Amino acid sequence: MQEQAEKIAAQAESVFAVQVTAMRLESQDVLSIELHNIESLPLPPASPGSHVDVHLADGVTRPYSVINGEEGIYLLAVKRETGSRGGSAYVHDRLRVGDVIQVSAPRNQFALADHDGPSLLVAGGIGITPLLPMAKALEREGRPWRLHYTASNAAVAPFARELLQLGERVHLHSSASAGRIDLGALVADALPGTHFYCCGPEGMLDAFAEATRDIEPARVHMERFGAAAPPPDAGSFELRLAKSGRSVMVGRGVSTLDALLQAGVNVDYSCRQGICGSCEVRVLEGIPEHRDEILTDAERKSNKTMMVCCSRACSSTLVLDL
Repeated sequence: MQEQAEKIAAQAESVFAVQVTAMRLESQDVLSIELHNIESLPLPPASPGSHVDVHLADGVTRPYSVINGEEGIYLLAVKRETGSRGGSAYVHDRLRVGDVIQVSAPRNQFALADHDGPSLLVAGGIGITPLLPMAKALEREGRPWRLHYTASNAAVAPFARELLQLGERVHLHSSASAGRIDLGALVADALPGTHFYCCGPEGMLDAFAEATRDIEPARVHMERFGAAAPPPDAGSFELRLAKSGRSVMVGRGVSTLDALLQAGVNVDYSCRQGICGSCEVRVLEGIPEHRDEILTDAERKSNKTMMVCCSRACSSTLVLDL
């Protein structure tokens, strides 16, 4: 027993092999995938809001939320994205039951807050994946909550039937027939002390941020599918690399990571979306424009590190510990 416990504990810091044991089409473009550890050990627990990095063929790595990770297996859901660069297209077209792939241990930058007050969950489309386990956890714990889920046609949206089994706390919105959900009204009608959670497309998240701008930041929680897009007038800037003494220009519309890679600089990275932390680099001088979903407000204000896959510069020059 002790040997097995030690193996399970070691997994928490590992990338390990899992087998695809089931796949199910949850909607026209969303596929769920069940993963088991090939070593016949339970996978490390994934708390509601967690994601894992999935390592696919040809070096493609993508982060996906864990819908269910509390029973020693992982259930993920992958939406086929238009213009996929290899992640969702590979999962839908090539991944099959019986295949063995690698996943990271779960990480959680979108966890449920530890409080007894009400929670308001808002999901758009595939953004339901981290919020579904949150709703189930809140229900099990007897904590007050509501969930609003909006999709083009909510009746056939992924996991709609499973959500409706949770009862009257779940509200489905069909945007094609009813228009956009009124986030301002939802926030205004919330009970005092409510914690607000949102995951969905950029437009929804921007509207959610606007609706909650006067709420105490500690009670507002968001997860983006990827890093927020840079403003259209984002200009070029210079990277000075302290260890090598090199200088690299980051042009308009080019990510910091791509500029470094194009210059032959070896940088660790994985998700390219500012949510995994693999590309974190120390900042020695200058002011980054943080666009990740990992650093806390205090860490951002300190400007000691940045995620080079998505963050850029407010100053004309950044000196990095590279």
